[in-house]
Amino acid sequence: MSEPLKLKARKRRWPLAVVAVAALGGAAYAFQNELGALVGDLKTGSAEAAVTAEPPKPPSITVATAERREIAQTLVTTGTLVARDEILVGPQIDGVRLEEWLVEVGDRVTQGQVLARLDRDMLETQALQNRSNVARAEAAMAQGEAAIAEAEAAVVEADAALRRAETLKKTGNATEELLVSRQAASRIAAARVEAQKQNLRAAASDKALAEAQGREIALRLARTEVKAPAAGVVASRAAQVGQMVGMANAPLFKLVRDGAIELEAEATETRLHSVEPGQKARVEVAGIPEPVDGVVRLVEPTVDRASRLGKVRVSLPADKGLRPGLFARGRIETARRVGVVAPQSALLFGAEGVRLQVVKDGVVRDRFVKLGLSDTTGVEILEGLSEGERVVERAGGFLRDGDRITPVEAGKPVASTGQGAG
Repeated sequence: MSEPLKLKARKRRWPLAVVAVAALGGAAYAFQNELGALVGDLKTGSAEAAVTAEPPKPPSITVATAERREIAQTLVTTGTLVARDEILVGPQIDGVRLEEWLVEVGDRVTQGQVLARLDRDMLETQALQNRSNVARAEAAMAQGEAAIAEAEAAVVEADAALRRAETLKKTGNATEELLVSRQAASRIAAARVEAQKQNLRAAASDKALAEAQGREIALRLARTEVKAPAAGVVASRAAQVGQMVGMANAPLFKLVRDGAIELEAEATETRLHSVEPGQKARVEVAGIPEPVDGVVRLVEPTVDRASRLGKVRVSLPADKGLRPGLFARGRIETARRVGVVAPQSALLFGAEGVRLQVVKDGVVRDRFVKLGLSDTTGVEILEGLSEGERVVERAGGFLRDGDRITPVEAGKPVASTGQGAG
């Protein structure tokens, strides 16, 4: 390009550059003015806010007051109703046919009541034969006594003849042979007496044996009536008419002595030590609308190795329509006393122990405590809390030691603060 043309081009660019610089300067001046005004406004607003703003209100948290009251600790157990003492009733003779049974399941029986009858025909025949044997033995005894009397008379006669022979021998009127003969006759008569006495003893023994057999037959006849050994309720019946019964067979009846029913419940090994005989219990039985009052009768001394559970027996009244086999749940009162009680929901459990969040002057303080008895709503505080102190009713991890809160008594409405109550 020639020099004249270049000079003309430069002359055209100068007005454009001047215009651009002027525009930038105006924009910078306007931005500076606006920035100054904004800073002034911010300073003025901060000052006013500092004068009018209030500190934020702490969150509203429900608190509960520790109270001194009576607390009863209970142990919840489950189990089955069983007969306290089950009696097995069976025949006491063998090989006899059952003729009839007289009671049904559920019947209440008294001691000595006849439950069933067995066939008596064979035993009655044996009783007749026995009476004949006794009569025969008595007749043999009578014959023996008569034989003894006769033999004793012969002894008297033989002794008299011997004395005469001895007298005659002294005077020379009797021979030696006659004397020996009379002596032998006397000894024979005495031996006969002794033999007849032995026969009498044998007859007496036969009679005693027959009488003993008679008593046995009479006992067996009496045992053809199967009787209740004690008062109770018939729990089951296996007796069937026509069956051959025996002492080795299954029992004909099962009785619940005096109708006594009890709960056989299970308790964990860690709580078993707190259960003692005599403690009161409330038992809820399946199918019975109202709970039944009971008393702990027995705590078994052993614990099952596999389940780690021990058994507890709770006596129940016999007139509540209770039946063995029903499921039941028992609440055993293991202890009762008066102490300072806090809600169970207020407890916090950790590796260092149990603590409560105590509220004083609106400030939360953690405090470790020692626990005692507990019931469905509260727990006894043995150490670490005094009567009248307030604690966070529902302790949680969102509160820390030293936090400020707005305490709200349990049961009172909570004012809206934009935050939920504890």
